[in-house]
Amino acid sequence: MRDRRPTPRFDETIHAPHRLRICALLAPVESMEFGTVRDELGVADSVLSKQFKALTDAGFATTSKARGDTGRQRTWLSLTRDGRRAFADHLEALRELAAAAEGMPGGE
Repeated sequence: MRDRRPTPRFDETIHAPHRLRICALLAPVESMEFGTVRDELGVADSVLSKQFKALTDAGFATTSKARGDTGRQRTWLSLTRDGRRAFADHLEALRELAAAAEGMPGGE
């Protein structure tokens, strides 16, 4: 696998506040249970579902189902490879914007 530095690219799909926070929660992990993401965001199931669907429709996220220890089926959320790349690129674009706003080198 080739190590690739993020290419600054602002992504309007990711940039919406809830979707940005979803990506930030999912980026460092393989997957996270739906209820955990919902609780971290402090939103209703319907809000998380709607925001996650936008990421899924863009090819940035996916869901899977698995039975937990109690036998209850749980929904797990994760970013796709394209989603991880788009999130990293979006963060790099935000860093460049912040650097430009602060008049720091690197913000052109």
